[in-house]
Parts: sequence; structure tokens; C-alpha cells
Amino acid sequence: MGEVTIITGGSRGIGAATALLCAAAGHAVCVNYRDNEAAARAVAAEVEKAGAKAIAAQADTSVEADIVRLFETAESELGPITGLVNNAGVHGPRGRLEALSADDISHTLAVNVTGYFICAREAIKRMSTKHGGKGGAIVNISSGAAKLGGPGQGVLYAASKGAVNSLTIGLSQEVAGEGIRVNAVAPGLTRTDMPSPDKLETEGPGIPIGRIAEPEEIAEAVMWLLSEKASYTTGANIRVGGGRIG
Repeated sequence: MGEVTIITGGSRGIGAATALLCAAAGHAVCVNYRDNEAAARAVAAEVEKAGAKAIAAQADTSVEADIVRLFETAESELGPITGLVNNAGVHGPRGRLEALSADDISHTLAVNVTGYFICAREAIKRMSTKHGGKGGAIVNISSGAAKLGGPGQGVLYAASKGAVNSLTIGLSQEVAGEGIRVNAVAPGLTRTDMPSPDKLETEGPGIPIGRIAEPEEIAEAVMWLLSEKASYTTGANIRVGGGRIG
């Protein structure tokens, strides 16, 4: 059987773009979504149009039971899991830290950090040679915000992505000898529904390359890390930021 990749938050943006590249590479794809079933089914249909097998699978990645069900469904319908793209994420409230409630903090970390941990856990259980698997690749979607810090508008989001970076470093070493590569991609400002429209409009010209990124440009880095072309790459964090270092 071929490659089988789960993409969390796969119904839109970087996740959807990655799903289409996976299809072109012959991967069967599980397009995860939380709420927008129609969008996820549309992406799955595009994957199938490209000649690959696909399913749309609902799961809230802040809920452990949903994640377990997601992996069980993907494995049952598509075959042994060989790839995971931890992409689902939320920004959380925009503004200063003192305006955040405990619920705001808990929810953002549940999706952006705990969800990544649990998805990685379920992937390892299935991919690790220690558990009888044949290996695979995990790609975590981070952000340049982890180094920039997000002052005034997104310290919580930035901190959550800092945790993703640490997860990538530690886990990559933990499972490197078990056939699993773990890497991260840190996008710059990208045309998705996460940044505010005014930010997309005003900040592009200030980026060294002179514009914001398209989701497909980020997905190319993700796809490379999933592929055997990156067979000796683990623990990397690829910044795709148009020249922004942070």
C-alpha cells in the first residue's frame, strides 16, 4: 500500500494546499475538519480528481477522543498511516495579555499544543518500528511568531508556537531511531483566514520579498518534508517567511 497522510485543519489554507500536493505525489489523504464539512469534502473531491484516495473526517483536535477517532477512521478507510501534518490551529483573542481569560488561554493551548501532542502520539503508535510500524513523517506547522513574540496582539499564539518548536526538537530525537522523522515549517504572513484582512493588505510590502505568501508556497515545504527527498532531515524548522528571519 502507498502513503497515507492525515492533515489536521485540512479543509482550508495551508492544509488544503498540502492535501492537493499530497494527491499529486500519490498519497491517500485524510482531510480533517472541525466544523466546515462542505469545505473538507470539496478538498477531498479535488484529491480524488487528481487520482488519489481521500476522505473527509470530522474531529475537534482539542478533544482527545476526537483525535483517537480520527486516526482510527483514517487507518480503517485508507490503510496504515505514514504521514501526519499537524496544521489545525487557532490564533486566540487579539490584544494584550492582561485582557486574556483563563478560558482563552486554555482553548488556544488545547488546539495549538495539546492537540499537536496527542496527534503525534497517535501517529507514533502506528508508525514507529518499536510498535510494529514501518516509519513515517510528522510535520508540525509552527510560525515565525514564535521568535517575534507577538507583542500587543498575540503573545499567547506566539507562545503556543514556541511550544511546537520545542516539541519538534525533542520528539525528532526521541523517535529518530524508530523510522519517524519529525520536522516543522514556520510560515511567514500567508494568505489564509487567520491573519486579519488589514494585516494582509498593509504588511506585504514591508516583507523583504515584497509580498505575502500563498498557501501553496508553504505547502511545498511541508510536502518536501513528508517526502523521501528529506530522508535525512529530522528536527529541522524551515522558515518560509519571504526574507523575514524572525
